[in-house]
Amino acid sequence: MKAVIGNVTIECIVGDITAQADIDAVVNAANAKLLPGGGVAGAIHTAAGPGLAEECRALAPIRPGDAVITSGHRLPNAHIVHCLGPVYGRDEPSDALLADCYRNALRLAEQHQLSGIAFPAISTGAFGYPLAAAAEVALRTLSGEAQHLRHVRLIRLVLANEAAYRAHSETLSRVVLST
Repeated sequence: MKAVIGNVTIECIVGDITAQADIDAVVNAANAKLLPGGGVAGAIHTAAGPGLAEECRALAPIRPGDAVITSGHRLPNAHIVHCLGPVYGRDEPSDALLADCYRNALRLAEQHQLSGIAFPAISTGAFGYPLAAAAEVALRTLSGEAQHLRHVRLIRLVLANEAAYRAHSETLSRVVLST
């Protein structure tokens, strides 16, 4: 599923966030200490190698909604943007904090003049954010920011499975029709 807003293409795919070779930066759904963990963070740290944890040490801790950028290390991407999404039901207001993740990641991409960035479904795994609600926040934020981007031309949502893909694709279709 793809949609074009202004000069920016937003697309949803099912895939592996660590295998997005045509993208300048991938987003890590990080923990506060920016350490390897499970899920997306574990996959990114494993693929990037031990140098990533070393570089992250100086940037931690981060708070919900924050984003920081590192080099891509052994990933095929020049950069990794690390975002700490909210733990659903604990970090409030969860919708504003989740929107901040996407917004702050795009700001870093713009500052570094990147043309493409790939996001996972932030906070929907171990942090328990309901998939449909997270998709709504993500796509409303990304589509709203797309109109203001000067460098970023491709925003890709790399989703872990068909259920996540359906939730994000349906939301993207609805959000684009309402803009």
